Amino acid sequence: MTPAATNLDDACNNLALRKAARYLGATYDKALAPVGLRATQFSILQKLSAHGETTITSLADMIAMDRTTLASNLKPLAREGLVTVEPSAADRRARIVTITADGLSRMRAALPLWKAVQARFEESFGADDAARLRASLGTVLDTGFDPWAE
Repeated sequence: MTPAATNLDDACNNLALRKAARYLGATYDKALAPVGLRATQFSILQKLSAHGETTITSLADMIAMDRTTLASNLKPLAREGLVTVEPSAADRRARIVTITADGLSRMRAALPLWKAVQARFEESFGADDAARLRASLGTVLDTGFDPWAE
């Protein structure tokens, strides 16, 4: 590898973020496996439990995911009866996502596992550093890019 390639790797925000996201995502996936959820599925169920029924578009905005990817992530949750996805009564083009009683139960069963891995990360990384990391990553969403614009 050339020195220029090494410097580019070291300076690439995308690579650094994706490496950390894969590492941490796999850690959360492993922690949530006993209840049959992946980290993304837990996040979807958690958002739905907090916000109630919502459109796919609104949910995608809440978790910073494009609608097509979110729809793919909802399919296994719907197959397992953890969410429902139905056409909106007000706008037949919109799809409404709702957490079911089974979904709420599964999310609640996963919550202690999530809390444990969250606490373990904060203990290792530092609670203050973790809070700053979340704040910094939150500001990334305000940088003006529009990655899912059609």
